[in-house]
Amino acid sequence: MEKRISGKTGLLGLIGTPVGHSGSPAMYNYSFQRLELDYAYLAFDIPVEKVPDAIAAIKTFKMRGSNVTMPCKSEVVKYMDELAPAARIVGAVNTIVNDGGKLTGHITDGLGFVRNLKENSVEVKGKKVTVMGAGGAATAIQVQCALDGAREISIFNIKDTFYERAGKTVENIKKEVPGCIVNLYDLEDAQKLKEEIASSDILVNATLVGMRPNEDKSNIKDTSVFRKDLVVADAVYNPKKTKMLEDAEAAGCKIVSGSGMLLWQGAEAFKLYTGLEMPAEEVKELYFK
Repeated sequence: MEKRISGKTGLLGLIGTPVGHSGSPAMYNYSFQRLELDYAYLAFDIPVEKVPDAIAAIKTFKMRGSNVTMPCKSEVVKYMDELAPAARIVGAVNTIVNDGGKLTGHITDGLGFVRNLKENSVEVKGKKVTVMGAGGAATAIQVQCALDGAREISIFNIKDTFYERAGKTVENIKKEVPGCIVNLYDLEDAQKLKEEIASSDILVNATLVGMRPNEDKSNIKDTSVFRKDLVVADAVYNPKKTKMLEDAEAAGCKIVSGSGMLLWQGAEAFKLYTGLEMPAEEVKELYFK
């Protein structure tokens, strides 16, 4: 029987714009009902200039917390009382937890990526990881891999504004996790990319290349780089199996789809809000087919 909202129901939400397409309300509300938790989750369309009002509302309404999507991830950092290590290094927040008026900012994208690897029996500790991309999700992945013990990280991006950002990420990781070797290269340098992949354990696409409607595209033109002991993962979740993953699978690589990252970053936020594990397998069946 459906659980009805009461006068004691706690509120959580999503802020950013656009949010009308978001699957978060369905995912979280199903999980709250399934675990008999007295919470409700709504999506609020908030442009970046309204972030101060949204933060004030979180406190005024005593919301348990909120997820944050673009374009507000960097802006909300200014209003946090505390930042988790990954959020501090990345400079962005996608999950706000409200503990009696104290707001703590987290970034769960990288946590979701690493958890997705673990669910596929892949560990990052002690491994060399090559990551293509330097946007928000890519940066979170790079930082979390470093925090979780990756031996070396090679970052590739085209020489745009994100390349400059990646330079700062390299500096931040070296400062915060000095035991991790991290380097930045030009994604258009095909020979260097080939060399770095050859000595890597895990290859990650965290660019938009391969996402619908450009599912026929891949950053990997020379498929000879794929070998059977290489794990190939994608942050793109639509389509579930990108061209890069199809090519890697054909070469005998273990592949990891981006849809799992989406699921597990949400599950990590759920755990921060409630202290409980999201019924992830059920959510996966219902919303991530």
